[in-house]
Amino acid sequence: MKRWVLTVLFLAVTMSSGLRADSSDQAAAHEIIRAQMQAFQTDDANVAFAFASPELQTKFGSPAVFMDMVKSGYAPVYRPRAVEFRDWVDSPGGPEQQVFVIGPDGRGYIAHYMMERQPDGSWRISGCYLEPLGEESV
Repeated sequence: MKRWVLTVLFLAVTMSSGLRADSSDQAAAHEIIRAQMQAFQTDDANVAFAFASPELQTKFGSPAVFMDMVKSGYAPVYRPRAVEFRDWVDSPGGPEQQVFVIGPDGRGYIAHYMMERQPDGSWRISGCYLEPLGEESV
């Protein structure tokens, strides 16, 4: 039993230190997401589109089409009332930055941003989905 507890403690420390090692990646994701949200605030489709992964850029084809999709389907990240960065997690699709937002409707959401490392080492947003929450606020 004692050995099992020590093993669990070792794994917990190892895993948590691994999360700290990714702090520069998480900081980069924060910068990218903040910059894209700022581009949404000023309706700068070209800048917002530049933070999307090459695959997303190919899928949407143009900054205007991308911006129309965000306006119509992602109002909480297009015009958030409040933003709070939460967990950086490893998901089946790769690294994910969770961001709590209050949408223009006053409701809380977790925006799950999928992040993708590019060949040059930089990060881009490869997808996002919204998870509606209850009455939570920042």
